[in-house]
Amino acid sequence: MKKVYLDNASTTPLRPEVILEMTQVLMNDYGNPSSTHAFGRHSKNLVELSRKSIAKNLNCSAQEIIFTSCGTEANNFIIQSCIRDLKVERIITSKIEHHAVLHTVQILQKLNDIQIDYVNILPSGEIDLVHLSDLLSTEGKTLVSLMHVNNEIGTVLNLNRVAKICKQYQAYFHTDTVQSIGKTTFNLQETPIDFLVASAHKFHGPKGMGFAFIRKGMVLNPILLGGEQEKGMRAGTESVHNIVGMAKALELSYLHLDEEEKYILNLKEYTISQLKSHFPEIRFNGNPQETFYNILNVILPFSEEKTSMILFNLDMKGIAVSRGSACQSGSVKPSHVLAEILSEADLKKPSLRISFSHYNTKDEVDYLIENLKFL
Repeated sequence: MKKVYLDNASTTPLRPEVILEMTQVLMNDYGNPSSTHAFGRHSKNLVELSRKSIAKNLNCSAQEIIFTSCGTEANNFIIQSCIRDLKVERIITSKIEHHAVLHTVQILQKLNDIQIDYVNILPSGEIDLVHLSDLLSTEGKTLVSLMHVNNEIGTVLNLNRVAKICKQYQAYFHTDTVQSIGKTTFNLQETPIDFLVASAHKFHGPKGMGFAFIRKGMVLNPILLGGEQEKGMRAGTESVHNIVGMAKALELSYLHLDEEEKYILNLKEYTISQLKSHFPEIRFNGNPQETFYNILNVILPFSEEKTSMILFNLDMKGIAVSRGSACQSGSVKPSHVLAEILSEADLKKPSLRISFSHYNTKDEVDYLIENLKFL
């Protein structure tokens, strides 16, 4: 049976070069980076070289990069620490954020009695920046937490504009860039973001590895205690092979960015044309010409009967995509993102997220289309 993986917004396959690099570290560099002997010093050197490599790709200082286990941990660490250490009294976010942010701010609201304001979402799924400015015009020490690229519908936030709005109102700005790091360029010297989060497995690196950018001058205390790793900001022995793998994956992603972005965008446009050709009544969640180049979210003109089994039937044909509404993993709750922009009638229809990488082909898209036709 043919296997077609079109769920790259969920996770990505490792690049062969990354596997090789990690394997070499696993075999040869097993010293604890905190040890003072030669084995430990060599592992520590690999960790710091990786930190410098990541910082170079983002145009920031290596001292501003903190390694974490994933994007979720980094989001939690930053948001919780802003309340505790920076004395933030209010958080402005949106109802279409990743749950790593939404659930964190909801718990913090209960535990700390802080104010949570939700910025309006436009029908396109984009953030209403006029409303953001209105919210920021009121007093109170504020953290704005808005993701760069929405993981379900691919809408893109203008980071430069939002960062400048936040600076105008003296608010801190935290952004979850899990879907965009490694797929578009960043210049953190020019864009006044205070906190940024990334996860390696979204750009062909290892799972269980991520990092936080914390701008110099932002003094946060650790949540994990027990050691002085990561400049005292995150205790725990560093996962050297994963750190090296993440740095290698990011380096390769930016080395090949132009050609791979062009290839993936062409593949997305081909998919749109084929879907429109075979399903004339198809609609898109978000403007497909303005959403991020590797994410496509579609509403298929299928009956409710087909909706309930669509992922199962595609999986039986070896095709991996994600559902955007209705039942997910046995849940009857619709996607919280689509619930903000779709009517109740449209939420009952199957919304599929198709997400691409440079490993995908037009033949794979054709295979998806053919199987959708016969559902």
